Amino acid sequence: MMSITRRSALALPALGLASTALGQTAPAPAAPAPSPPAATGPWPNRPVRVIVPAPGGGGTADTLARIFAQELEKRIGQRVIIDNRGGANGNIGALAGARSAPDGYTILWSWAGTLATGPALYRDLPFDPEKDFEPVVLVGNVPNVLVVNKDLPIRNLAEFGAYARANPGAINFGSTGNGSSMHLAGELYKSLTGTQMTHVPYTAPAAGVTDLLSGRIQAMFNLITGVAPQVKAGAVTPIAVLDERRAPQLPDVPTTAELGMPGLVFGTWFGLFLPKGSDPAFVQRLNTIANEVLNDPEAKARFEQSGMATLGGPPERLATFLHEEIGRHAALVRQSGARNE
Repeated sequence: MMSITRRSALALPALGLASTALGQTAPAPAAPAPSPPAATGPWPNRPVRVIVPAPGGGGTADTLARIFAQELEKRIGQRVIIDNRGGANGNIGALAGARSAPDGYTILWSWAGTLATGPALYRDLPFDPEKDFEPVVLVGNVPNVLVVNKDLPIRNLAEFGAYARANPGAINFGSTGNGSSMHLAGELYKSLTGTQMTHVPYTAPAAGVTDLLSGRIQAMFNLITGVAPQVKAGAVTPIAVLDERRAPQLPDVPTTAELGMPGLVFGTWFGLFLPKGSDPAFVQRLNTIANEVLNDPEAKARFEQSGMATLGGPPERLATFLHEEIGRHAALVRQSGARNE
């Protein structure tokens, strides 16, 4: 297998966007080097770059992108270079993807928080998720899972709702920040049930989990990748996976759909995009290869072990899904009052 090469993040023009850490702003880096001109001959005949708008080092987005890159290399016979560009909730990397040459050699690997939540969370987003990219494929979804402190008298979703109604505002639920997947999942629960809970944002996921274990907060709508070890160890009580199908990492935990709340579905989905103006032939070729990856049993198992259920489908599926998700996330952001300037 060819090796995946990590490139250091190249700086981009100032975004005027706040990072996920409260009170911090994204630095104003320099413009990126121009992409080389498209090579002649069949695509691809030189290395392909995948921009991942997250730091390297093992986070969920980076881990999943590297699995995909390795599988892509097997099928195209060219190196696939992971280009990590973290910062500003993924906006630095997404902007780099939008400004890349539409030559088929730069792919953006992005997700719900940047492309669906971002338009409502940021006042002046420097790219348009629907106008500045060519959707390629809806890769998959990492669901949120509702977990509670094990000392609470709560063992299922019905008991959680009863406790929340009987104790308005007594449940403090943690997240990785205002407008994060964990925050909006909690807001969705509140909107569907009419209950009152208090949101407690953290700048580091581990800090929230630590406080959940100690009882300083009572609940989290964490990504399954962030809390599965604690569930398996019996350190927290799992209530429900916010999805329509059970998660391979926690097969014994029921879904909200099973428990009579089909509207309580939330997670971080991932998609592949090319810069706007890319040749439709590149879009279709990449879509075909990506679906081969997502339907390959071994690749599928690798994704599932890392917390993601694979999806796939034509580019139109991702385009329609993105449009719907932008509207859904905007409503939740308005309800929460979250805003990053």
